[in-house]
Amino acid sequence: MTQAPSRLAGTRPVPHLVTEIPGPKARAHVTYDEQWTSPSLPRAYPIVPVRGEGLTVEDIDGNLFLDFAAGIAVNSTGHSHPQVVAAIKEQAAELIHFSASDFYLPIYAETCERLAGIAPIDGPKRVYLGNSGAEVVEAAIKLARYATHRPYVVAFLGAFHGRTYGAVSLTASKAKYHAGFGPLLPGVFHAPYGRVEDLRWFDEVLFDKLAPASEIAAIIVEPIQGEGGYVVPEDGFLEGLRALCDKHGIVLIADEIQSGAGRTGKTWAVEHWGVRPDILLSAKGIASGMPLGAMIARASLLEAWGAGAHGSTYGGNPVACAAALATVDLLEGGLTENARVRGEQAFVELAALQARLPGLLTDVRGKGLMIGVEFDTAEHAEEVQWACFVRGLLVLECGRRSVRMSPALTVSEAEMTTALRIFGEAASAVAGEHGEILDAAAAAGAITGVEAAI
Repeated sequence: MTQAPSRLAGTRPVPHLVTEIPGPKARAHVTYDEQWTSPSLPRAYPIVPVRGEGLTVEDIDGNLFLDFAAGIAVNSTGHSHPQVVAAIKEQAAELIHFSASDFYLPIYAETCERLAGIAPIDGPKRVYLGNSGAEVVEAAIKLARYATHRPYVVAFLGAFHGRTYGAVSLTASKAKYHAGFGPLLPGVFHAPYGRVEDLRWFDEVLFDKLAPASEIAAIIVEPIQGEGGYVVPEDGFLEGLRALCDKHGIVLIADEIQSGAGRTGKTWAVEHWGVRPDILLSAKGIASGMPLGAMIARASLLEAWGAGAHGSTYGGNPVACAAALATVDLLEGGLTENARVRGEQAFVELAALQARLPGLLTDVRGKGLMIGVEFDTAEHAEEVQWACFVRGLLVLECGRRSVRMSPALTVSEAEMTTALRIFGEAASAVAGEHGEILDAAAAAGAITGVEAAI
């Protein structure tokens, strides 16, 4: 097992389990939590974290877990990276909040300049900061419609863009995200995703039968679908979208909320295909766990609206901005390249595992540390997730029957080796059992949460 000489683990290996999983304190806390929190929160499994360092998480019972979920791909620099913590402390000691929506906050503009500088968008750029991915998705819908004076937006089947009303209207990864909430935002179409052949839908269906190209404000796309299953498009698909948008004056929005911030081995996933969007959305890993979303756009688009058209009380909070600046330093200082190298290590080992268990593992896909493993059934994906958890490895389902591995970009070769060994053990256990693992997960109350988790 991985040796982790750290303040958290000391010389203990990681993972290191000292109780049954979940432990007694964790079970007690779940009972307490269920008395007070919204039942809408889809918990994947009963981990109750209290401390974290790097890829190590300690739960309320003192168990150490190896974290390959990273807070749903949020903790890009690991838990409590010293540089990020130092930046947060320094900023918090000077100024915690001052609304950039109404006043001139220095670190807000500095963060905007830094993000504009790394965004693959042609020409001058400007930036709007919010609190989350869903918020900047909402901002992008507003901006595209306002700037183009067109009513319609196209998203994709399998997409996940958030759960606020506009964002969930674009989302089409699972029907339950819409169930009971209609009517949703009007003027949204959903296209098939991922194959070059799918691009014919725009001319043959959308423009011919539903809405003229001249009324389409924007196409919003995840360069690699996240919650939809870590689905990688065919080469030529994103390039075709760019050409389509250029032909018809449509704004191309790249939702890089999960795929960006170095996760795929490049700063932004669109760079794997050389595509340059008009608007790029970031959140999750860009501030190492602090709440920050960014809408980076061609300056001509953002300059189409004026004062009061959009804003946020907390968006671009000084402490979150400080964390983002430290995060970008770390990404540029080697973490993005480490994501590429460690991703190559993972894909080699997972391909070998697929060859050993071809009836169970049906696909291994992704780029860098955005890794999706598809199983033959949804139940088997749930069982592998649970079998990893009880062995001390945190992974998370996505799509209909896939499990994602999205560790912090600080992951070491040894940590990757340990995770892949445990994942292989979990998959082998599922391949050899007849429902026992699913029964154990159900008995712990995890199946409903697992099935719903994102």
